[in-house]
Amino acid sequence: MNRALIVIDYTVDFVANDGNLTCGEPAQALDAYISRLMNDFHSGGDYIIMANDTHEQDDPYHPETKLFPPHNIRGTEGRELYGEVKAARDRLKDTGKFYEFDKTRYSAFAGTRLEMYLRERGIEEIHLAGVCTDICVLHTAVDAYNKGFHIVVHEAGVASFNQMGHEWALEHFENTMGARVLKK
Repeated sequence: MNRALIVIDYTVDFVANDGNLTCGEPAQALDAYISRLMNDFHSGGDYIIMANDTHEQDDPYHPETKLFPPHNIRGTEGRELYGEVKAARDRLKDTGKFYEFDKTRYSAFAGTRLEMYLRERGIEEIHLAGVCTDICVLHTAVDAYNKGFHIVVHEAGVASFNQMGHEWALEHFENTMGARVLKK
């Protein structure tokens, strides 16, 4: 079965101490794990996908404008990938099994060509890592579930700024969506 690792929103704004919507230390603790996971997927001949949140400054039509402080604004440092994950992307981006794209909603499937990319390559199993467990990772998983993909969530590869939401989402992945949650 072809599989892909989808790394969601591992950017400066979501991870760095001074990020505009940071998960802080819990997200920073994922850096080595996610970069190692990217290398493992590459070594195994599997696909690596980076889905990165992007917003326009002061967009009055985007629903998140009213919900969260400005974050991942196009052209800012906050939109850059964070730490070792950025270095792993830079090493792997020209390998032929790497895809990076912008997303403007919580789910990596909403308004993107992600499903087409996966289907064209016969990918049936997706592995999820990144932030925030209870927002973008969750919404991506729900869409993947509804589209019939097998879902694996790496507990050591996800974090949130809301610990209760993080724990709820991990349970929801497993008990409501039948996803496999790889425990720490």
